[in-house]
Amino acid sequence: MNKSDLETGTLPTHIGIIMDGNGRWAKKRGLPRTAGHKEGLSAAKRIVATAAELGIKYVTLYTFSTENWKRAQEEVGYLMNLIHIHLRAEFEFYKKNGIRVDHIGNLDGLPKDVKEEIIKAKQDTANFTGTTCILAINYGSRDEIIRGIKKIAESNKDINSITEADFAKFLDTGDAPDVDLLIRTGGEQRLSNFLLWQCAYSEFIFTNTLWPDYSSEEFISDIQQFQKRNRRFGAVPNQ
Repeated sequence: MNKSDLETGTLPTHIGIIMDGNGRWAKKRGLPRTAGHKEGLSAAKRIVATAAELGIKYVTLYTFSTENWKRAQEEVGYLMNLIHIHLRAEFEFYKKNGIRVDHIGNLDGLPKDVKEEIIKAKQDTANFTGTTCILAINYGSRDEIIRGIKKIAESNKDINSITEADFAKFLDTGDAPDVDLLIRTGGEQRLSNFLLWQCAYSEFIFTNTLWPDYSSEEFISDIQQFQKRNRRFGAVPNQ
């Protein structure tokens, strides 16, 4: 299965991915959970590169949630270091594929070095015009909504005049469109506090494939499934 299989269908503009199963992938192989996260990074690069080749405009990766701080300190430290090193080392990957890096989540809650690398990656790739890869780091949708409400209060905007479109601009995703397709690997079937507002009318695909094993071929197959869905957005067809 390749890009030509998708040419006759409408591509999703924005794909959100919950990258689940790194720890279980490692456990099945008798490896530490950190090995699963390292392999998961390779999967993320593979899928984002495929998205760029296909012409997908936005891909949002659930990289580290506000709830992930509850994990063991060793694992959290490894993840923060992996993010830090990856952002610094992958500029040529972004440049080659025309990928613009963006971020959603609470930057102020991150270690200083990770925060600085995120800001630098955004600045260095700001002029790239291909796929926008949005990294959800220290992100939780409920936290995002609360912070959005606080921004509205600070803006002195007339609360009675605010529309759904206005409110969306105060969220971390800003002008990015809502999610068309939400993919979750690893067999679980829940949103886990990911893009609750933006997924109001998303098509969901859940796969048992653990994230490190998720291939470009399966990604394309999932997009094909999306293309077969009848998206009515609450309306009745032919009315």
